[in-house]
Amino acid sequence: MNINDMEIVLSLMQKAGYEEIVDVPEKAEVIFINTCAIRDNAEQKVWQRLNYFWFLKRHWKSNVATGRSESLHPPKVVVLGCMAERLKDKILDADKMVDVVCGPDAYRDLPRLLEEVDYGQKGINTLLSLEETYADISPVRISKNSVSAFVSIMRGCNNMCSFCIVPFTRGRERSRPVDSIVREVGELWDQGVKEVMLLGQNVNSYNDASGVEKEVQPGNNWELSEGFSSKCKVKSVGLRFADLLDRLSNEYPEMRFRYTSPHPKDFPDELLYLMRDRYNICKMIHLPAQSGSSAVLERMRRRYTREAYMELVHKIRKIIPDVGITSDFICGFCGETEEDHKETINLIKSVGYDMAYMFAYSMREKTHAHRNYVDDVPENIKQRRLTEMIEAFRETTGQFYDIQIGTTQLVLVEGPNKRSPDTELIGKSDRGHRVIFNIEPVPDRENNFTRRNPTAGDFVEVQVLRSSRASLYGQALGITRLSSFYKTAKDEAVAS
Repeated sequence: MNINDMEIVLSLMQKAGYEEIVDVPEKAEVIFINTCAIRDNAEQKVWQRLNYFWFLKRHWKSNVATGRSESLHPPKVVVLGCMAERLKDKILDADKMVDVVCGPDAYRDLPRLLEEVDYGQKGINTLLSLEETYADISPVRISKNSVSAFVSIMRGCNNMCSFCIVPFTRGRERSRPVDSIVREVGELWDQGVKEVMLLGQNVNSYNDASGVEKEVQPGNNWELSEGFSSKCKVKSVGLRFADLLDRLSNEYPEMRFRYTSPHPKDFPDELLYLMRDRYNICKMIHLPAQSGSSAVLERMRRRYTREAYMELVHKIRKIIPDVGITSDFICGFCGETEEDHKETINLIKSVGYDMAYMFAYSMREKTHAHRNYVDDVPENIKQRRLTEMIEAFRETTGQFYDIQIGTTQLVLVEGPNKRSPDTELIGKSDRGHRVIFNIEPVPDRENNFTRRNPTAGDFVEVQVLRSSRASLYGQALGITRLSSFYKTAKDEAVAS
């Protein structure tokens, strides 16, 4: 999300006349630092960077004289994003470190805020919006010639989980109109992008009600995953996430689609069957659990039980048998007992995940937990529980890589493998696994079977020969198109 936000900022700045983007902060006259407030560790990294930028600004003359800096003026330092909203007063008071503080809904105001600095003022705008989605902005892509890109389809969050700061730093949910998303994806296709990651704090809660003229009753026709509940009031039901995926996958049949980060409550059957039936919607679902204990989940205000989560996992795997499932986990949340922790370990082993993000809990100000709970799990116990979660994950994840051995996977080539750039290429399979294979000429099935080396952006059939817990290794068989690969696989299945 922060990468996509930065691409929006770059577009707005270029329109305001800031044309050149430099490669290092020592050359810059405006330095943006985009921030995250989810965990304390992220904020500490930001303060470290700000100290260095303060040095570039405070000692600009001597830095230029010694060749350390090349900017023509002392750099202006701009803090963007969630931390900007959360700690605006502290940041501005930090010994003149920062010139502008701009929240995630105020990026359009950046040119004016920078002008205020020229007149000796501090620039600040951290107002949250109920409408801002930047739907009319064409982001300036940071990675040129990339084969994949991020597209933000919604902003904000309504769930108010007790541990989470996001609703307070990014505001309430609002979705971009479908047409604006389709337009941006079309622009990316014209630029050679082959895979799009759809983004949102609750991406599958997407609800484009821009074309709805009359309101319906809150929650009416809003189908949740079975066993899940929500206190979010939906005033107008419009086009939902499945509708968006349906249109995108139909209009761009040679483009892959992924999405993150979803909430388990918004996986109606319609969405799961669509994922099963469309070859260009990747068979990978991020399903944040956070905890395996129903008691902890209740304190987290997740609105589901362990049993409901497990039932959803079983349904997903029944409908999409070859799906990869990933997750998020927090250990050491307020009041978590050893028994609660064991239930989380058991859930990790019972479900079996392809990948998981795991963290020790750090309390954030403004959250429900900060107002109502006590952060009562000692840090050493949090770290021990985190280690045990990671070990449990490692015990199970290898099987999901090993079962790929002997199969043929369609891999979107991202570029040379950094460890062996002259001899190996790397890419991702449909399920999101990294696949590494040797650079060698193979038949191009879409060009009279002429032989050539695969390059970034090619879809390549790769036979998997071996695996590790983090990667697959194989041999390239041929270059093909996305639709051709799955049509061939379907024809062979029918013939057998």
